[in-house]
Amino acid sequence: MMTILAPSAGADPLDDAVERYRPYMIDDIDHALAGAHELRDRIVANDIAGAQKAWINARTGWERSEVFTSGFVPQLDDAIDAWPDATKGFHAIEAKLFGARSSDVRSADMQAETDALVLHLADLDRQIREMKLTAQGLLNGVARLAYEVGDSKVDGGESRFSGTSLDDMRNNVDGIELAYRILFASALEASDAKLAERVHAQIDRLKQLLTAEDLKQVDPDALRKASEDLVVTLQIAGPKMGLNPPTLEETAK
Repeated sequence: MMTILAPSAGADPLDDAVERYRPYMIDDIDHALAGAHELRDRIVANDIAGAQKAWINARTGWERSEVFTSGFVPQLDDAIDAWPDATKGFHAIEAKLFGARSSDVRSADMQAETDALVLHLADLDRQIREMKLTAQGLLNGVARLAYEVGDSKVDGGESRFSGTSLDDMRNNVDGIELAYRILFASALEASDAKLAERVHAQIDRLKQLLTAEDLKQVDPDALRKASEDLVVTLQIAGPKMGLNPPTLEETAK
């Protein structure tokens, strides 16, 4: 059962919100790690179909967690999910697991990458429980991920071999929505209710654009505009909550 920490007396409301958000981050990384363990077990058993299913399952937790990974743990983020680099992490495994005919896939070819993936996710799972998190860094991460969805992921998608690029983006937006709701919604509603309504509407717009049946049916121009609109609104919202306008830099502040 997820434990939600009680607010600390005299603490900044956003600091308390960060600690309320931490268990959700832990859950997402736990999900990704469990999927990676299952992936390794299926590969060892030479169960290619089962390994493909486990890879997809692990990605769900990972894509939701990208709100914080590139900013707070950039080296681990690169080792786990470097893209378009397909020489390590999820995408090295993906290229071998989905990129060839099933009869040509050899489990031995993926064991080293899968062992490394499990190791790196386990390291992240340990770190996320104790690392210093800041509201500013998480706001930067929300804005960065929103921009990435419309700027780079829609143009052909991230997970091309597995065909799960649309799910990647949906999970990204789910992560954005969760982070905004837990971390920033109350603070922004208190300072500027109309602006808070705009953020909610823009997140809903992103979700609506990603309800297409496949990636080819997503309107790239509309998605790009929706993501940029959300980023601009978040940049306005930052100072309303006592934060700086979020940057799109990879390093958390």
